[in-house]
Amino acid sequence: MAGSRVAGIPRGLIFGIQPLANLATMVLMKTRLGSRVGLGRVALAAALFVGAGSAVGGEFTVMKDIKFAEVDGHELKLDLYLPNEAKNSPLVVWVHGGAWRRGSKSSMPLTDLVREGFAIASVDYRLSPVAKFPAAIHDIKGAIRFLRAKQGEHGYNAKKIAIAGASAGGHLVALVGTTNGHEELEGDVGGNLDQSSAVQAIVSYYGASNFMTILGQSTPHGLSVRVPALELFIGGRPEDAPELARLASPVNHVDENDPPLLLIHGDQDPQMPINQSHELHGRYKELGLEATFEVVHGAAHGGKAFHDARRVGIVNRFLDRWVR
Repeated sequence: MAGSRVAGIPRGLIFGIQPLANLATMVLMKTRLGSRVGLGRVALAAALFVGAGSAVGGEFTVMKDIKFAEVDGHELKLDLYLPNEAKNSPLVVWVHGGAWRRGSKSSMPLTDLVREGFAIASVDYRLSPVAKFPAAIHDIKGAIRFLRAKQGEHGYNAKKIAIAGASAGGHLVALVGTTNGHEELEGDVGGNLDQSSAVQAIVSYYGASNFMTILGQSTPHGLSVRVPALELFIGGRPEDAPELARLASPVNHVDENDPPLLLIHGDQDPQMPINQSHELHGRYKELGLEATFEVVHGAAHGGKAFHDARRVGIVNRFLDRWVR
């Protein structure tokens, strides 16, 4: 925020610093053209989402820390990115990575898509040191139901929702997308059980798809990361908990009703074997489903190459086709 000019709001209220109880922290900023965003939208956000913070810039608005559920005293929140100019924006749910045990919704690399007119909700979920699988899936599906229940209050369109994520988040979005309507993985986090948690498109960046094969495909470095991560996430190595490992593997859930899939993976990934994306892509193709596999040649596990102009264009066109 350094260098930004903030109009009409005390410094202590910006982004939740010294928050007032039961008051949304809202920031009204001048756009790059010098025009002011209407106060009505800010007031509406404050009334609807108590405790949330918002920043309004020249291209999009960010509403921070919107609470969508509470489980065993653990608050679950999301950040909502809304394009300022577009109306009825299609919605993308972003799920962060971090080996299922760390990371947060603040890591959201898809702002270029917001500039293209997509609304993005970056969601938190219970990490594996807090709650083991399937807690994370229950949380994400709960967030999707919440977002559908609230769509009329922010102007985005949740009739069709895409879900995207990277690394552990890439695994989770593939699992959410291939388990539309799966009773055991639905859960009831956050309520809104009259709403659907189904998604209509999946974008998985370098995510896992088959826990029963992942260790055999891994490099020594990959094993040093993956084994302890899986032990936390499912309570043991896959061979020691095979039923849970299969339940947590997207390849085991693919059927003819699954939504279109975009996979993006580096062919030099030392941490998440590219064969994990090959397996999911192959399963989709076996069933004649819509699937695209973008191999990022020379790329490892994450980095700028995954969000360069070429890949942003690929993702944008994919989302335009299926959820716009």
